[in-house]
Amino acid sequence: MNGSGNILIVDDNPNNLQVLGSILAQAGFKVRPALSGEIALRAVEVATPDLILLDIRMPGISGYETCERLKASERNRDIPVIFISAMHDIEDKLKGFQVGGVDYVAKPFQEEEVLARVKAHIELYRLKRNLGELVLQRTQELSQSEARYRVLFENSPLAVIIYDTKDWHILAVNVACSRILGYASAELVGQ
Repeated sequence: MNGSGNILIVDDNPNNLQVLGSILAQAGFKVRPALSGEIALRAVEVATPDLILLDIRMPGISGYETCERLKASERNRDIPVIFISAMHDIEDKLKGFQVGGVDYVAKPFQEEEVLARVKAHIELYRLKRNLGELVLQRTQELSQSEARYRVLFENSPLAVIIYDTKDWHILAVNVACSRILGYASAELVGQ
């Protein structure tokens, strides 16, 4: 399976950028390198990647701080960040997750492992983004449907009463019902 997607690789070592970039490009990904956290943050503002591979130890701001800054931005908080580091202690890995990373790959890494994790997290990111769009679309459709229902309910010439089937309390009445019964809607609701 060929990859597709835009990946930002952040590492202060040009050799690491070259090796990772080559592996990912050969798998079909579009790759952008960044030599520091500062450059990475600017690059994300120019074009949002589908995934970020992020080293931890870098001059200037660390990978942890870079990730924290990304996650603090509403626009960028959902971009998956995979830490790639020679730091192997459990505390280092846990801190990576605490600051918002979705995965952690230890250096030296295996090409197949990196590709498998990248593909999995890009697919999850896309599914999450598509689900969010679908929820928004359905919410808008429901809102429009509710508005149409409200217009029909309020303007119906027939008396309409909506009640709770458990305890038979009135939940809503339309204008025609209020007029026929001679009570204001607020007086009927709850009865």
